[in-house]
Amino acid sequence: MRFLPVNLDALLVELDDLAQTLALLASLQAEPIEGIEELVPAARTILVRFRPGAVTHEALVRRIGARRLDGTVERAGRRIEIPVDYDGEDLDEVARHLGLAREEVIRRHTGHDYTVAFTGFAPGFAYLSGGDPSLDVPRRATPRTRIPAGAVALAGRFSGVYPQASPGGWQIIGVTATPMWDLARAEPALLQPGYTVRFIDVSGQGAPAIAPPVPVAPPSATHEGPALEIHATGLQALFQDLGRHGLAGQGVSASGAMDRGALRTANRLVGNASDAACIEIVGAGFRFSCRGDAVLAFAGADVPLQLRSAGGARWTVPVGEAIALADGDSLTVGEPRAGLRSYLAVRGGFELAPVLGSAATDTLAHIGPPPIAAGDRLALRPVARGAVVGLPDAAPRALPTLHEEVVLDVVLGPRADWFTPEAVALLASQHWTVTPQSNRVGLRLAGETPLARRDTAELPSEGTALGAIQVPPSGQPVLFLADHPLTGGYPVIGAVATHHLDRAGQIPVGARLRFNPVRAFDAHCLPVPSSDTP
Repeated sequence: MRFLPVNLDALLVELDDLAQTLALLASLQAEPIEGIEELVPAARTILVRFRPGAVTHEALVRRIGARRLDGTVERAGRRIEIPVDYDGEDLDEVARHLGLAREEVIRRHTGHDYTVAFTGFAPGFAYLSGGDPSLDVPRRATPRTRIPAGAVALAGRFSGVYPQASPGGWQIIGVTATPMWDLARAEPALLQPGYTVRFIDVSGQGAPAIAPPVPVAPPSATHEGPALEIHATGLQALFQDLGRHGLAGQGVSASGAMDRGALRTANRLVGNASDAACIEIVGAGFRFSCRGDAVLAFAGADVPLQLRSAGGARWTVPVGEAIALADGDSLTVGEPRAGLRSYLAVRGGFELAPVLGSAATDTLAHIGPPPIAAGDRLALRPVARGAVVGLPDAAPRALPTLHEEVVLDVVLGPRADWFTPEAVALLASQHWTVTPQSNRVGLRLAGETPLARRDTAELPSEGTALGAIQVPPSGQPVLFLADHPLTGGYPVIGAVATHHLDRAGQIPVGARLRFNPVRAFDAHCLPVPSSDTP
């Protein structure tokens, strides 16, 4: 049993096989350890996120290391059949890699039952084990930026079905119209751990496409009270709060604001609860009018705010202060002087229906309200009695700009040993540029010299943390942000330290980064407790 560093508040427990992983997971779920906030199981690992103020890393290693791994795990008995049109774009490549005909790959994929071992990566994504052992293929050297919903794919000895369109590196061999994730179901995920799955070949029968998920719209159509009328959104405008935590078992990541400190500040300025939903605005161009009276505030990026009264007068209003708007006033967000994302809070909050306990929009999982669009009328809630207006922090934070190097502290691990010593040193010494392919899922980085691996074996999928720096075979890293997948199969060389995560969420495209390694804790290796252990 190995304990590997992930971040200042997370570690990775590595075990020998899937059976040990499931046994340890069952033990930690049956007898929880105080201070553990989330468990993300994978093929041979469990990602453990904990509160450092409640339990130390050393105590976790000691207490987890004493757990027995020879217990039986109860498995569910439901059987699911999934019809598949085997015409995937990687089917021929998979067949060549295995030295088989296309038809033989299909026959072997449909000829065995699979078991749902665990869920992760995205809501409704299940890792299916137990198929034909010959179907063992590596992931793609470079992950695709978009794999369609319903894609049936292989990676290592696992099979899986992509529930939503998303980035991914698995080999696509077919497509199904059976929805893997549906919020209208009592259990949104079709495949639950322990279920048995059988794939059915329906190639050539014209399988229909999966219907896109029905978005959750704000209830503003019939609202007659105060509201914000949106005229333009700029690059992107989303509802965000502090996220939906504790749902990793369903494959749901926390998501939430990219700069949580800024969201809390905006809410404090107008007297809302710190976790109330705000509008997260990327860059410039967001413009709206106020219908009725409202008090609002902006925090986050340093942006010019142009207010125009109903009578036509114009003036600039400050970020970081409460602003009173009258009926007919309009406001425009200008180009950020520093930072990238602004947070707009309105006193009383927005009228939103939470999804799985949160109003955050997860762009990878397609959970939460849809992106805000021009023409939307965003209803405002009445102001709660006793709401207290606060002041921002006395010292404003330094925000990233395009004109200076951004330095982020990074904790090395859990798979830094998969890279050459030169690559580990290069992570910190080389400048990295944020590419235009970056978004809320992660910052895609480009460096002059790619990071070289010394271990080129296929890494079984394992949990990934917010801030993880994952390195595909191309050697150009991806820094995972708020909407990152819960699991991944490319090695993580390090993670942006927890105290710099908000800063990472404010970095604009084109900025230059440098990573500064900081010490978290060392890896530990403990013997697995046997049945003879007292």
